[in-house]
Amino acid sequence: MDELAKILEAAARGEFPPPDGGTTVLPQPAPRDAGVLALTGHAVVFADLPPEWIRRQLPPDDLGAPLGPPFLTALCARTGRKAGSIDVLLALPPEPGAAAHDPAFVGGLVETRDQSHPRVVRALAHRADVRVWTASGGGTVLTGRGVADRWEVAVEVDHTARGLGLGRALAAAARALVPADETLWAQVAPGNAASLRAFLAAGFVPVGAEVLLSPEESPR
Repeated sequence: MDELAKILEAAARGEFPPPDGGTTVLPQPAPRDAGVLALTGHAVVFADLPPEWIRRQLPPDDLGAPLGPPFLTALCARTGRKAGSIDVLLALPPEPGAAAHDPAFVGGLVETRDQSHPRVVRALAHRADVRVWTASGGGTVLTGRGVADRWEVAVEVDHTARGLGLGRALAAAARALVPADETLWAQVAPGNAASLRAFLAAGFVPVGAEVLLSPEESPR
């Protein structure tokens, strides 16, 4: 397991780096993945750049600098990539023996090979082993391997089906769609309050904030 994966798994268990205002610089876990992870009082930059260059761009005693526009602009210029949205990073650790989903609801999901949905197109740019399911109520849930090979989930609910609890049900059902011993991760835009509430209601816990850097030609 690489260092970023170890940090992520520890964070999912509630074990964080010291809140010392420091920055850990790591190589990219894969050519696809570069970005910044902000935890409480500590940041992790994963990019194939000299650590001393990264630290020179970060003003001391500025806890917000790793996710601030000046640093992200410099990081994108140096890597030739573009920054995506800054998302809340949430985790749902494995709970052996716990009923984290409604088996009847999971049984009602239908796997599809249609990859034309905009959320699926975005997922394919950042994840491997992407699988997609649809729900009869008007929702879509997908899983895949993302940063540091972690299992990730994304959920989409049709406009006509919102406000009925379908988002929460889909987020909870995803627990049964990945290996039982793996932590499940989700990235949610802070302004998407409905999605954030759905994932929190499904048992996900916020652990930090994250921004990923994509090659300029990648779809978003």
